[in-house]
Amino acid sequence: MVKARKIVIARVFQGEPRMEDFRIQEEELPPLRDGQILVEAVYISVDPYQRALKDKHQVGSTMIGSQVARIVESRAAGFPVGRHVVGYWGWRDRTVADVGPDTPYLLSPPMLVPDLGRLPLSLSLGVLGMPGITAYFGFLEICHPKPGEIAVVSGAAGAVGSIVGQIARLKGCTVIGFAGSDAKVKWLKEELGFHYAFNYKTTDAKEALKRVAPDGVDVYFDNVGGELSSAVINSMRMWGRVSICGAITGYNSADLPKATIIQHAAVFRQLRLEGFMYSRWHDRWDEGISQLAQWIREGKIKYHETVTDGFQNTPKAFVGMLQGENLGKAVVKV
Repeated sequence: MVKARKIVIARVFQGEPRMEDFRIQEEELPPLRDGQILVEAVYISVDPYQRALKDKHQVGSTMIGSQVARIVESRAAGFPVGRHVVGYWGWRDRTVADVGPDTPYLLSPPMLVPDLGRLPLSLSLGVLGMPGITAYFGFLEICHPKPGEIAVVSGAAGAVGSIVGQIARLKGCTVIGFAGSDAKVKWLKEELGFHYAFNYKTTDAKEALKRVAPDGVDVYFDNVGGELSSAVINSMRMWGRVSICGAITGYNSADLPKATIIQHAAVFRQLRLEGFMYSRWHDRWDEGISQLAQWIREGKIKYHETVTDGFQNTPKAFVGMLQGENLGKAVVKV
């Protein structure tokens, strides 16, 4: 019998998750049946949505999440031994997984990793995976950026926001980013090509936007919600577009945070605000990944990964990510 380790929830989160909210368990895996594969995790992803899906946080349940894993045994057509696959199997180092067409899944079905050439395998959890697809389609299909427009990105130094800002730059926009530290602000401006970037913890967002975008903001990619997003939306001009990706401001709160209302701006400036899930574009996944990979190889998009070593340190990486310690995509190398 194959043994596996999994990280389960030991205590329901109260506010910010803590190390003592998790524990490692061992289990024996069953032999494979038809339509199943045995995989060994190579990288595990930690993402803000894992905190947001509060109905999944049950004591004793395996913590949710995606991973890129190597197939070590297979009884499923189309999933050969030796290939790598991305699946939402949670925080586990080994998994027996169903991969048939009728298999229920959390966010998207298991998918084989395409040939990335010399690019790191871990990118299939970042810019060439869910975060990249989120940035690519969530920005282009909802915000419809035009050359010369002003684009604002919150959570700009994260896995999604850092890609959105670079795509906005490629589309000819003036790009303004908000992030949570001076080091992140420096990275956005000096490495990623943001025209302006601000530390939202030490800067009045509304005043900053008055200074660098006195005529108003055209498009806004919202990762955070809360008062920062209210300030941006209230600084938009007629026919502005807002892509609502997340609300990390409230993920650790028992009660939703209060923020300045945005309805007046939305109505009188006739703004378009639209939320989305990346799975909307699942049938166009190859299109998005192909374009993002091309931009990376051409040097038009840069990425950064915050890599934590060791399966047992996955909770530490998760807690740190929610506290803003990561630059770019946060992953755990198993």
